[in-house]
Amino acid sequence: MQIFATSLATASMLASTSAFTTSATSNGGTALHMADMPMDTAKEWPTINGWKADPTKFCAGLPGSVAPLGEFDPWELTSDMSIKEIKRYRESEVTHGRVAMLATVGYLVGESFHPLFGGEVIGPANSHLAQVQEIAPAFFTILVNMIAVAEIRRALVGWKSAESLAEVSEDLNSALGASLIDSYYPGDIGFDPIGLKPKTDEGFRNMATKELQNGRLAMFGAIGMLVQEQVTHEPIVQTLKSLF
Repeated sequence: MQIFATSLATASMLASTSAFTTSATSNGGTALHMADMPMDTAKEWPTINGWKADPTKFCAGLPGSVAPLGEFDPWELTSDMSIKEIKRYRESEVTHGRVAMLATVGYLVGESFHPLFGGEVIGPANSHLAQVQEIAPAFFTILVNMIAVAEIRRALVGWKSAESLAEVSEDLNSALGASLIDSYYPGDIGFDPIGLKPKTDEGFRNMATKELQNGRLAMFGAIGMLVQEQVTHEPIVQTLKSLF
C-alpha cells in the first residue's frame, strides 16, 4: 500500500504542474470536420463570457486545453458531437471537478480537524457521512435538502424547461431531451459571492482553464484517496505519515 500511496502522490505532483497553467492550446487536436458536423453547428450561437461556439475548433472552442497534453481526446469522443452535447459534457466535467476539489479538501481537513458533533465523527473520511447520519440524523436531512436545493437552482439557471423533452426525437444523444440553454455558459450559475469572476474575456478564459485543470487533478486525487482508505481502513493522513 505504501507503493500505491507513493505512486498517487507522484502522479499528483506531476499533474499539478499543468493545474496552474493558463490556456495555451496546440494546433494538432481533434476539430470537427465540416462534412461531419451535426445539425446544430449551422445555427448562430450567442457570445457568452467571450466564448462563441465554433464547430471548427476543438471542443467548439471552449477553454481547457493546456500543454503538455494540448487538445487531448485520443478516442475522438468529441469529433462527431453536437455543440449542445459538448456544452453538456463540459457542464458535467466542471461540476464533478468542483465536487472533487471540495472532497479532496474534506478528506485532508475533516480527518485532522473535526470539532462538530462533539468530536464523535472520527476515523477514515469514507465513514464520516454514515457516522453523521447515525449521530445527527436531523443534520443529515438538512444537508441532503441543501444539496437538492443547490441542484434544483443549477437546473433552473442552466437547463431548458421540461417542454424541451420533445427534442429527444431530434437528438438521440441529448439525455432524454435534457439540454442546456443556448445563452448559458457551462458551469457559470451566477454564484460569485466575493466577486472572483474576472471582468475581461481573457481573464475569464484563463480562470476557467485553471478551474478545469485543478478539478481534473482533484477527481484523480479524490478517487485515489477513496480507494486507498477502502483498502487500508485508516485516514489518508495516517497513511502518508507512515511513508516518512
